Amino acid sequence: MRSVAVLGAGTMGAQIAAHLANAGVPVVLLDLDAKVARDGFERARKLKPDPFFTSDAAALVTTGGFDTDLGRLKNCDWIIEAIVERLDLKKSLLEKVEANRVPGSIVSSNTSGIPIAAMAEGRSDEFRRHWLGTHFFNPPRYLKLLEIIPTPETDPDVMRRMAYFADVRLGKGVVVAKDTPNFIANHIGMFGMLRVLDALGTGEYTIEEIDSMTGPALGRPKSATFRTADIAGVDVMYHVIKNLADRITDESVRAAFVMPPIVEELVKRGWVGEKSGQGFYKRVKGAGGKSEILALDPKTFEYRPQQKAKLGPIEAGKSIENLEERVKLLFLGKDKVGEFMRRTLGATLVYTARVAPDIAHSIDDVDRAMRWGFGWERGPFELWDAIGVREVLEACKVSDVPPVVKDVLDKGHNAFRKGDLPAQSHDFVVLKSAKEHHRIVKHNAGASLVDIGDGVLCIEFHSKMNSIGGDTLQMLNTGVKEAEKNFQALVIGNDAPHFSAGANIMLLLLEAQEGNWDEIDMMVRAFQGATMGLRYARVPVVSATAGMVLGGGCEVALHSDRVQAAAESYIGLVEVGVGLIPGGGGTKEMTARAGEGASLTTFLLPRIQRSFENVGMGKVSTSAADARKMHYLRSTDRISMNRDRVLADAKELALQMVKEGYQPPAPRTQIAVGGETVLAPLKLGIHMMWRGGYISDHDKLIGEKLAYIMAGGNLPHPAYVTEQQLLDLEREVFISLCGERKTLERIQHMLKTGKPLRN
Repeated sequence: MRSVAVLGAGTMGAQIAAHLANAGVPVVLLDLDAKVARDGFERARKLKPDPFFTSDAAALVTTGGFDTDLGRLKNCDWIIEAIVERLDLKKSLLEKVEANRVPGSIVSSNTSGIPIAAMAEGRSDEFRRHWLGTHFFNPPRYLKLLEIIPTPETDPDVMRRMAYFADVRLGKGVVVAKDTPNFIANHIGMFGMLRVLDALGTGEYTIEEIDSMTGPALGRPKSATFRTADIAGVDVMYHVIKNLADRITDESVRAAFVMPPIVEELVKRGWVGEKSGQGFYKRVKGAGGKSEILALDPKTFEYRPQQKAKLGPIEAGKSIENLEERVKLLFLGKDKVGEFMRRTLGATLVYTARVAPDIAHSIDDVDRAMRWGFGWERGPFELWDAIGVREVLEACKVSDVPPVVKDVLDKGHNAFRKGDLPAQSHDFVVLKSAKEHHRIVKHNAGASLVDIGDGVLCIEFHSKMNSIGGDTLQMLNTGVKEAEKNFQALVIGNDAPHFSAGANIMLLLLEAQEGNWDEIDMMVRAFQGATMGLRYARVPVVSATAGMVLGGGCEVALHSDRVQAAAESYIGLVEVGVGLIPGGGGTKEMTARAGEGASLTTFLLPRIQRSFENVGMGKVSTSAADARKMHYLRSTDRISMNRDRVLADAKELALQMVKEGYQPPAPRTQIAVGGETVLAPLKLGIHMMWRGGYISDHDKLIGEKLAYIMAGGNLPHPAYVTEQQLLDLEREVFISLCGERKTLERIQHMLKTGKPLRN
């Protein structure tokens, strides 16, 4: 796909164009005229969260109008229709597309509700062979699911090309859906939503209670039901429900998609969620100008302060880490929560089993669609298996058993699958496959060494949030020795959402409170030793990052030979948030990178300033592409758009380095630092920030100590230093900050609340 056209610059069209640009693909974004397209594109650029990886990507999008620019379609390999949901307008536009496209180009629609086959009626055979549905989910950058909907006439090769491009270049989880109303995810998701709205309509539950039961408790996003509805748009939900009701021909099924009065009223009043400022929730300015969120009272249609949900089973369930166990306990409970679960989740599971054969090609596709499109940790059939097929039927008093469920029972089973997850969409399940074949070499509580084949050893973190403690450091050291002795290469990565949230600071706090400075010194030396061991290992080391790559996790990546980063990697050295500086080699590494290729006559301040600001302000990249701009990633590091492919890509990169005759880097003995010529202006900048009230006294202290390291210490002029000298400065400053009362307050606050304290 060398060039793509998106027709329609509305919310979805403009964001689809943005994500194509993220993938490095030039995009032509057209609408009724050039101004409409340009306005739509500018609105997208202001959206939060940002649809672009970096602002630079926006340069790949050019705008134009249907009235003047349809001729540009002849240069496009893929044309995506994303205009309003009206069949007559879509058919009219596709007629013009056919007159301007070149044979062989793929044409698709992002429709969520109009039959794909109906839209291509009247088009040529060649057009229909290259025609299909490509249903993105909003926002396209962040939601993984792409439903591809072929018609009986779609060329299978077109399907394969599209699926491959969407997977590898766009990072999508591709599910092939049947051409039925609202395809898979929206159909099931909306059925479940309506059951929740029915429960709200009884008056037995508040909005807050329902959100507490339908969020993380069920393995779903924190935004749960009603916050999600506000973000997506209540009007969007209205149109999806209406479309389903209009298109479903079975009267008994259609009865399940009656528009709830509360949705009708919200749309009538224009209270359609985040974009209108109010929906199920409303954000207002509270006392002292602080933002406060009010909740809707469905009985009075007035907003009131939020009421904390007091549901014992939900609170008790927080102590159960295993999601399957937690869901089963909540679902079968003889209490208010259990009744709600059976009324809503139970009804959704039974309905899904009933319609799955008509809307999807497999139950795996159904589960993937709900995980990737709605952020569920477990799809409907995985939840059937977690609770037990017989238990669901008995608890929900189901008399008319769906055929796919009856088939399971007839075979004497109580679950749809033996495994815990549906089959992956491709063969890149590197770690899972290795562990299933019992190739764990060594393990402890913090990490494991796994033989992932072809002479590559993987260090897999598996502590809570993959935080790095003594166990992890031990396994990093052991992993390097094992790889050097018995393997060709080393990969560091995991299948969890986050690479690592940083070092485990609880032990550090305890030692600092006791004044055990020798112990802290040993801890810092151990961390520095582990990261330097990675840097100078005799085999190539590749870190496979995704999600949060913070603090100590960032330091591990910085010391790897290469990083294979998922596009959505949020990388940063955030230690200032707990009153410290990076102490595992991070400060040293960012200083060394700033001085690379410099001599003592080079003006070093501009080189060091950006790194100083990134570390001193705890900045985190908004994407892997942004991390490259921040120098957390190098030009030689690689980016995988699809998170599922990161480990396989990292393994391939490591083997390529072996093939090219890998040699470990030479020790850095001449790192150019600026001494007083860097330290003085950095300290002046810190002082001005402090005078202006932008930073606290403690921020000022941390900043000055960070500047001291990055200048190379108390040097009167530019000089060369060794890596070890910078590591010693880093360790000295780290330990000194551990002795500061305000640092300990910051660490305590972070451990207690998960948020930084600016004291």
